[in-house]
Amino acid sequence: AWGAVRALESTTGKLKWEFKLVTPPMSGVLSTAGGLVFGGTDEGNFFALDAETGKPLWDTQLGGAVRANPMSFAVDGKQYVAIAAGYALFVFGLP
Repeated sequence: AWGAVRALESTTGKLKWEFKLVTPPMSGVLSTAGGLVFGGTDEGNFFALDAETGKPLWDTQLGGAVRANPMSFAVDGKQYVAIAAGYALFVFGLP
């Protein structure tokens, strides 16, 4: 079994792009107004994709399965994205 993050054309339902995953994901994804899509894998990878093209922009290994949905928040005008993996919470600042 494998999984994927897919973008569909809203007017036609046709596949716009697909980002394949090694195993089916156990969590949702987060899209931002800045054109990013964040997701995680059972293997412990946390990644960012370009929302328009599906091109991978960033990936990091967190050391534990990602089974939670990513979330975003802002503090003093700076945007952050947070994800739980294994028994830890990771927070990353966006540029």
